[in-house]
Amino acid sequence: MAQPGDIQVRGTLVEDRRLDGLTWLRVGGPADWLFQPADRDDLCGFLAALDSQVPVFPIGVGSNLIVRDGGIRGVVIRLGRGFNAIDCSAGEVTAGAAALDAHVARKAAEAGLDLTFLRTIPGAVGGAVRMNAGCYGSYVADHLIRIEAVSRAGQVVALSAAELKLGYRHSDLPADWIVTRATFRANPGDPADLAARMQDQIARRDASQPVKDRSAGSTFRNPAGFSSTGRADDVHDLKAWKLIDEAGLRGAWLGGAQMSQKHPNFLLNANNATAAELEALGERVRKEVYRTSGIQLEWEIMRVGEPAPEVDRT
Repeated sequence: MAQPGDIQVRGTLVEDRRLDGLTWLRVGGPADWLFQPADRDDLCGFLAALDSQVPVFPIGVGSNLIVRDGGIRGVVIRLGRGFNAIDCSAGEVTAGAAALDAHVARKAAEAGLDLTFLRTIPGAVGGAVRMNAGCYGSYVADHLIRIEAVSRAGQVVALSAAELKLGYRHSDLPADWIVTRATFRANPGDPADLAARMQDQIARRDASQPVKDRSAGSTFRNPAGFSSTGRADDVHDLKAWKLIDEAGLRGAWLGGAQMSQKHPNFLLNANNATAAELEALGERVRKEVYRTSGIQLEWEIMRVGEPAPEVDRT
């Protein structure tokens, strides 16, 4: 089995590649290697040849990700142009994993197919599948038929939506498998009506979320179904932003990191924050919300990699 630098690829393979420019929060140290395959065969060949002891981590467009300041050991795999085709036919939409969610929604609408819920979801199809993304009451699980993925061993695998066991912001897809495309079912709709619905969604999003600031979307999952009394008839849905607001942390700062004034469940890189500052502010929020409400918020943003190495000041 080979090390990354010994494998011939047709895509791009770069050693010691910083990742801060590849995430929406613009933080993160280097990956040992960054591989951007030319196509599926290139990806399969690379993984089949790669030493099984070398860790592999797939990333999309970095819209829901904090890469820690020490970077990621192993190989980071990022799909590009060879994985962004979109086909709409017979009530189904098949999209490459690198296709942006918003672009899929627009292309589907032009074909008279309703995947409008994807329009305001940041990121690409691969991440949307892995995290069962959703908004406005619709989720990937409501539309997904099947996916194609490449396993860590370099084998092409077809999986039904049921096999992924999709849950709230969760799937059972192995962390080192790479989604390459997904097929969704979509109800028919009038293209003009669908376009108008998406414009309304955008207006609602822009009115309530800090879309012009450097964020990674919602920071914490909503603790849906929490019951303050434990009685079945007292179960209710709670919003993470409201719990944060009630804890007095709207607009809170730590270093260059801030919880948004506009929407307190958005963690911002407001002033050249480090990944450590962003994560520490998030943990401060979790601690304070637990103190004030008894509810433990769970991260929705993925946090990966290693902290920056300590500096010897002796």
